[in-house]
Amino acid sequence: MERISYLLGSVQRSLFPALREEVGDLTEKERQLVVMLEVLDIERHFIKRHWLGRKPKERKNIARAFVAKAFYNMPTTEALIDRLRRDRVLRRVCGWEYKHQVPSESTFSRAFAELVSSGFVDKAHEALVKELVGDDVVWHVSRDSTAIEAREKPAKKEIKPTEEPKAKHKRGRPKKGEARPVPDKKRLEKQRGWSLEQCLGDLPTACNVGTKKNSKGYKTSWIGYKFNVDVADGGIPLSGITTSASLHDSQVAIPLARMTAERVKSLYDLMDAAYDADDIRQISIEMGHVPIIDRNVRGGKEIPMEPDRARRYNGRSASERFNSDLKDNHGGSMIRVKGQKKVHAHLMFGLLVIFAKAVIGLVT
Repeated sequence: MERISYLLGSVQRSLFPALREEVGDLTEKERQLVVMLEVLDIERHFIKRHWLGRKPKERKNIARAFVAKAFYNMPTTEALIDRLRRDRVLRRVCGWEYKHQVPSESTFSRAFAELVSSGFVDKAHEALVKELVGDDVVWHVSRDSTAIEAREKPAKKEIKPTEEPKAKHKRGRPKKGEARPVPDKKRLEKQRGWSLEQCLGDLPTACNVGTKKNSKGYKTSWIGYKFNVDVADGGIPLSGITTSASLHDSQVAIPLARMTAERVKSLYDLMDAAYDADDIRQISIEMGHVPIIDRNVRGGKEIPMEPDRARRYNGRSASERFNSDLKDNHGGSMIRVKGQKKVHAHLMFGLLVIFAKAVIGLVT
């Protein structure tokens, strides 16, 4: 946090006066964007190597422009380019002096594909979390997911080869010498013994149809994906994973927990009833955390949560506020790219904006 305080002071003393001399007075929104880009310092996370085509400097400008796109909630790259060519302040903040220097839409598209293939946004976010949050102990980590609608056709279901019908399970104790087949382990059981990379590689990521109940108890469906996040106190997003829309929330809990544990130290894991599973609870305990998970009644009698846990559980609204902010203000409801990797990168730019807003809010 000392770095953030220093940056904010430096921006106030030096950068704002310099910008004011060049482009005039800045609006409050423009001032927020300048501070955000300075905090993220996204150019610092580029790998020093020779890019094919355009100069690396322009790639860094384009990355800053994508952050601005998420910040202003612009629907398309075309709208971003048009704004850059008209708005002198935004253009200078992103790194271009003249409007004819702003690249074409095809250049933006190729640059975005390069950022996706290199995993740049995820690496930048991970580095920022470790640098700005990693030295502190996070009290509560709120885990949740949100529906992401995409403009693409759902993947066709794989047709499984015909198998021989399984023998019916016999009730009661097996006969002497009788060997019964061992049932296959479920994904949660497997994840307990897997590394983070193995867990992530096993999660389905194809675009498909998801279904869930809304706040009124009615089932709603969408075509696209699901964005799963861990959010710390103060609304700081710590980890994000994009999966198929049909994947149940519980299947992403252990990979998210492992990813977050590599970045920060935390004490309490807050999850709703969708994550009510013994394997998830046990992993949380093994990590030294206290799992506070709402009970899934499953047709039985509702078990009230202990008062002290109930008070802490109320903090889970941090993840709900993050989901709302992402979809309403930073591109989560305007997906124009196709494919899980590109959709994930688009969402992660929005996550970076929310991360910067939350971190700045802690020290101002």
